[in-house]
Amino acid sequence: MNIRKAERKQAKIKLAIQGPSGSGKTYSSLLIAKGLLGALNKVCIIDTEAGSSDLYANLGDYSIIPVSSPYTPEKYIQAIELAEAEGMEVIIIDSLSHGWENLLDFHAGLSGNSFSNWSKVTPRQNNLFTKILSSTSHIIATLRVKQDYVLNDKGNGKLVPEKMGLKPIQRDGVDYEFTLVFDLDVKHQTTCSKDRTGLFIDKPEFKITEATGEQIRDWCLMGINKEAVISKIQATNNLQDLTKVYTAYKDYFPELLSQFTERKQAITSRLLTFKSSANGSPTT
Repeated sequence: MNIRKAERKQAKIKLAIQGPSGSGKTYSSLLIAKGLLGALNKVCIIDTEAGSSDLYANLGDYSIIPVSSPYTPEKYIQAIELAEAEGMEVIIIDSLSHGWENLLDFHAGLSGNSFSNWSKVTPRQNNLFTKILSSTSHIIATLRVKQDYVLNDKGNGKLVPEKMGLKPIQRDGVDYEFTLVFDLDVKHQTTCSKDRTGLFIDKPEFKITEATGEQIRDWCLMGINKEAVISKIQATNNLQDLTKVYTAYKDYFPELLSQFTERKQAITSRLLTFKSSANGSPTT
């Protein structure tokens, strides 16, 4: 345990887009991804929607990982790892709701006490979100919502039923897991219900465009970057300082494993040489 000063680091966005059928969740996800990267060749969609992501192939050269039923958390994790291994910088999970519905069905089929059976469900859900939050890629997850209809007066005396979104089909409190949560309606208008970036909260409703992704990209790039962390690693003179750098920037560890390892070996080698010299032993 140690204490350190707060420091803004560059980030990978974890974004949820929730809305009813037809609100444009997949299309909006691709527009944001294109704004984040400038192109779609490093974007991958984990598709549980029976190939619906192919409908937007005209937008660019993105990749797809089809996932078929049963939509287990383990399949999602495997798909994320495959996308990461292929160097995908944005991973779109379309849709994350299928995974939760699978776990609900699994829970319903268990015998015994319903409450205690959640101990067989919750760890699997937690493993999936641990993978999402620890991913070195940007993650955009779409969420279906339970739908209802309201009667709206169109001004001519006629009441017309319109779809509206309600609660997302996911575990309660899932919005806490994401940096941003966008809510889409059937007219493709967006509001922001969760925002750690400060870019969109309390703003008028808007339509998602590539510019939305560009705004998010600029926010992600604020703060210390990978090159600065490499400089901090190389400036360490002992293992204690190297450990402090690791603790402060462990999110970079998967990318900078070789730099950490090389510096550790250099420090250890120098320490062994110093000890040998101090003992009067010949050095090599």
